[in-house]
Amino acid sequence: MKLKRRDFLLFLGGSVGVVTLGSLKSCGKNSPFLAEFNQGVKKLGFKPVKGTMPLATNNLELTKQIADYTTYEVVDDLVLPEGFTYDVVAAWGDKVGDSRFGYNNDYLSFVETGKDEGYLTVNFEYISAIPWLETYQQVIGKPLPLSQVQAALQKAGKDGINAYALPDNDPTKAQIREIVKEALIDQGMGVISIRKDANGKWVRTNSPSDRRISGISGLEDGRYLKVTGPAAAVFRKKQGMGYVDGLGDRIIGTFGNCAGGTTPWGTVLSGEENFQVQVPEPVYADGTAFAPKERTVTIDDEEVSGQGNVFGLAGNKYGWIVEVDPANPKDYGTKHTWLGRYRHEAVGVRVETLKPLAFYSGCDRRGGHIYKFVSQDVVNNPQDKANSQLLKQGMLYAAKFNPDGSGRWIPLSPNTPIDPDLPSNVAGEMIPLPERKGGDKGKKALSSKSPAPSPSGGYFKADKDELSTSFKQQFKTLNDLYTGNPEEKQGAILIDAHYAANAVGATCTARPEDTEIAPDGSLYISFTSGSPGGDGGPDKRIFKGTKGEIPYEYGWIMHLIEDGNEPGAASFRWQMLATGGEPALGGMGFSNPDNLLIAPDGNVWMVTDMSTSKHNKAVTSRVDAEGKPLEETSLQGIFGNNSIWFIPTTGENAGKAYLFGMGPMECETTGPFFTRDQQTLFLAVQHPGEANGIRKNQATETRQFAMKTVDGQDFIQNRAVPIGSNWPGKNVNDPPKPAVVAVRRSDSQPITSV
Repeated sequence: MKLKRRDFLLFLGGSVGVVTLGSLKSCGKNSPFLAEFNQGVKKLGFKPVKGTMPLATNNLELTKQIADYTTYEVVDDLVLPEGFTYDVVAAWGDKVGDSRFGYNNDYLSFVETGKDEGYLTVNFEYISAIPWLETYQQVIGKPLPLSQVQAALQKAGKDGINAYALPDNDPTKAQIREIVKEALIDQGMGVISIRKDANGKWVRTNSPSDRRISGISGLEDGRYLKVTGPAAAVFRKKQGMGYVDGLGDRIIGTFGNCAGGTTPWGTVLSGEENFQVQVPEPVYADGTAFAPKERTVTIDDEEVSGQGNVFGLAGNKYGWIVEVDPANPKDYGTKHTWLGRYRHEAVGVRVETLKPLAFYSGCDRRGGHIYKFVSQDVVNNPQDKANSQLLKQGMLYAAKFNPDGSGRWIPLSPNTPIDPDLPSNVAGEMIPLPERKGGDKGKKALSSKSPAPSPSGGYFKADKDELSTSFKQQFKTLNDLYTGNPEEKQGAILIDAHYAANAVGATCTARPEDTEIAPDGSLYISFTSGSPGGDGGPDKRIFKGTKGEIPYEYGWIMHLIEDGNEPGAASFRWQMLATGGEPALGGMGFSNPDNLLIAPDGNVWMVTDMSTSKHNKAVTSRVDAEGKPLEETSLQGIFGNNSIWFIPTTGENAGKAYLFGMGPMECETTGPFFTRDQQTLFLAVQHPGEANGIRKNQATETRQFAMKTVDGQDFIQNRAVPIGSNWPGKNVNDPPKPAVVAVRRSDSQPITSV
């Protein structure tokens, strides 16, 4: 499926114009900037950054491409076009209310309260074990009992420690509690008040509304999160098939907060994503949680896992969308359970007068689904804060994509028929389905770590078509899979949304990341990776590469239009282009699209999310020792660091992708958000130094990469790669810290001005 510019323009809804680009010349082999633009490209308003590979938008002659990209130097900084700068607004460890600015800032929302001032709400997704543990004492100013806990974990072995079961006077339990408490403080959400000063810089004003909502809010301070919707009936159970925490409908904290959305009435929505790392994800047929022992405490190079274990957190209370009013200092968040429990990435918010609310979100796992919540009642005034009440009643739907470009929404209600897809239709040939008593004896029940302790909970991996067919024969509707009174049963379905959606045949997709609503009401979805994994894989009939490859790693963007353009429509049309990948193979030059931002002027901004382990990983050859071509996941090092892209949707350059920025070492750039005047682009930089921690004494390696020109000619690039990071301080041996920055033009004009 070759990417054609005209198709992409139609896909974006932009106008199709005629573009004639002259040759672009580089400022030098190692320069991060491209220069000497012709008149057409100058209308972008910025000179694109020079990335690691030649791009079609460079329009360089073949010999120039090879000459300019034979050597390349990666920079441990947020690299922006000439004439642009950034200011650090807040970084990990800064004071926020009675707490601190958290770790791995992700989604950003700026709710303006006046000219050049407002509330910046920030998600804090997770902690990166290597840099967090290495720099915690240096940044926060106190030690952690890490050596003692690591010794206990080594003795415990690969199964970790069930700290919940240890006596309260056990010193290991106290030490684990101390570490994971600090880790959970660094996750959740935060609100800071900011304004732009006379010099154009954004500074904090430290208003009474500044506050943190952390992973332990409510544990000691009484600041519990609230809950609405049917799952509250499950939480209020005194006893059930599984674990009950005894807190009723009160919830301790929020964590795994990835992307989100902002409502027209001034509230912020935050999606809890990879909660399964900290608490058990599977539940019983009545919606109650698996016991804390099913997610033990472990520490490795990637994660401090099982953080909820020692506190006895109930897994069914995490994986929701949280709503917060940043202007209300007493609001510590509400989890709206009609929006479903799964690994939420973003929230697309569609609000129209006299129509129901429609909220869209994706489950960011391999084989995850696209969901839509539709409210029972309609909106009267989009700016009315009472619209939050509409989230208390409605229906959650999961998307079914057909290969012909049509699709429909499947309600996750008790009377929906069981109709799982066949495993042979998905990459990896496996679909997880709810495990129930009396089911097929040939299937294996699984929890988050080990075989399910009961045949009426968790899930099994259907890896043969006959298992899916047998499941459909045994169970007729979702009503047969879940127990309780009508409200409790609906609550259990929403708690188990991913597995319930699998059971009714929702399409398994390719790690859906962002869901953005365009001005015309249509939906854009970024899918970051088409490779299968332990959770499943995408539908092979829907997710194909530029040349029909299955699986395809580099990602897509989908355009979805509801039938009749109605938010509550039961069916839709969709179109998708394989935009990720190398230009020589029909891609646009980036890998793994993540957050999308449709700016007020209608142009599209995008950031990427390559796995840190792939950043600048040497690719000395494109074939293995046996002469076979390398898989795409083994080639991702060619793309360098994660990046920021600009795709105009109108004018002479419409439909082309331009490289606006490159992130610091081993980081992900996330949460792009514009001010209304477009003079500032807020951006979060999370986990710099995630793989190697502090860059020590300017350490650098030279690595080789087997590159291609735009038209496919091979050449070798020698690339200088910093080892670790010192961002944002940028002094020798500075600790790397996640931070939020404000990007602006030096001339104080809108970001994309000519």
